[in-house]
Parts: sequence; C-alpha cells; structure tokens
Amino acid sequence: MPVIDAHVHLYPPELNRDPAGWAARAGEVHWAQLCTRSRRDGRPVQGFPSVEQLLRDMDAAGVARTVLLGWYWEKPETCAWHNRFYAACVREHPDRLAAFAALHPAAGREATLAEVRRARDEGLIGLGELSPHSSGHGIDDPVFRDVLALAAELRLPVNFHVTDPASKSYPGRVETPLADFARLAREFPRTTFILSHLGGLLPLVDPSGVSWPNLFYDTAAVPLLYPPEVLRRMLDAVDAEKVLFGSDYPLILFPREETGPGFTRFLAQVSEAKLTAAERTALLGGNFERLLRSLP
Repeated sequence: MPVIDAHVHLYPPELNRDPAGWAARAGEVHWAQLCTRSRRDGRPVQGFPSVEQLLRDMDAAGVARTVLLGWYWEKPETCAWHNRFYAACVREHPDRLAAFAALHPAAGREATLAEVRRARDEGLIGLGELSPHSSGHGIDDPVFRDVLALAAELRLPVNFHVTDPASKSYPGRVETPLADFARLAREFPRTTFILSHLGGLLPLVDPSGVSWPNLFYDTAAVPLLYPPEVLRRMLDAVDAEKVLFGSDYPLILFPREETGPGFTRFLAQVSEAKLTAAERTALLGGNFERLLRSLP
C-alpha cells in the first residue's frame, strides 16, 4: 500500500520569500505567531518549501501522495488566494497531490458557499484545516454551520485543528474545547470530520466518541505532542480504520535531530511502533483511501 500523508501545508512563492512580511501585509497575525516564530535555541519551527522541494522530500521518504491542507486564516480573501494556489498544484501534479480548501464565514453566506463549490469544482476534495475558535467565529456561526451542511451534501470531509486541553502553552495557542467537536459530530451526522493532532486525544477523554461513525483522527505533529506509544493507545481506543497518517509537514517534528522538514523520521517512528502489519498498512494510507472511496 502506498504511503499517503493526509496533513501537509504548502504556501505560494510570495509568502515563502518573506513569511513575516507577507503576514503583516495580509493581516494574518495568528498565522505569523504560529508559523514564523523560532524556538528557544533560535531555530525556526518550520520550513517554507516550494512545490518542487515537497515532491523531492516525498520521493526521499517513499511518500506516494500528500493532501495539502489550507489554513484557518483570519481573512476570507486569504482563503480564496490559498485555494487558487492549491488548485494549480493539483492540476500540475494530480498523481501526487490532493488538496482541501480554506474558508472563512466572514465573507457572508453566498460568497462562502460559492467558494466551497468553486474549490470543489477545481478539484479540491475537502475543507480544512479549519479552526473556528482560532478564526474568531466559533461553532455556532450560522454561515459556518451552513458550510458543514453543504460539506455533507457535496461529500467533502472537513478537517479541524484540535488543541489538546492538557498541552503546554506556546505563542498563538488557542483553546479548542473537545466538547465542541463532539457536539458537531452529533449535530451533523452526515458530515465526515477529521480531527487533527489525534483530536486532542478526544477518544481517550470521552469514550462515547468511539462509536461516532463520522469522526476520524490524523497524526499531525504527534512527535512534538506525545510519546511514541500514543499510537498504540489510540488504536486500542478507536476502530483502527479511523486513524490517518498525517505529518504536519513542513513543521519540524524532531527539532533535536532535524534541521529542516521531512517525512523520513516520523515514518520510521511509525514503523517502530507496536502495531501489527495490517494496522501499519491501514494507518499509512489504507484508511485514507477507504475514506475517499466512501465519499463519491
């Protein structure tokens, strides 16, 4: 089974040339707090690779496909700009790249739903990474809720950023109450949700979440958040088909060992985890392929 990374970020060249300057001009303050800062030793938290560098890093690690996720931008115009870039990436590399769309309900109902439909028509296959808490509109925004209903109609999975309530403080950290995601899963049973970062360990905190058929979880940034044995704990808690491999590339996941982003070290950690061969195959691509087949 080919390896599929279901959680990757990529940005247009004009952002990559000057991330902090671009963020200041675009008014994307929260993104800048998270993505342009340095660690205590002065090293950056992430890289800003080109499409070509992403493909080289994929080849080096044996990753067949990646899913480019949008960001929980603060401006609707930034969402549209990012979506057009992703549509171009998918057109140029349809065998290697898929993409989800960004959105912000501040554009208004008509414009927001039109952007969702346009992204779908351009070949994007989902929505996210979204964070209503970080983007300032919350889960009860009526336009946002219309988007989730439309996602069910169009069969677009929705990826959410989730912060573990027990995680340490860091610049730009925003609380994302786990109960909110449980509520959305109940209120939108026809919408498929993917909770990033193992959903803040929601299934371990609220066992009732184990039975929700529309909730999936990805492993984005897990090496920075949890010890390696967390994968075994999650697979023991939920259906093994519900967990998707995601790296959060170009985040640098092993800052003591790596100077730049990549996939190789995280994949090695998955190989070293106490998983069966079938579980490993499912996690590294089989589950995402199965999810896509269920969403025509």
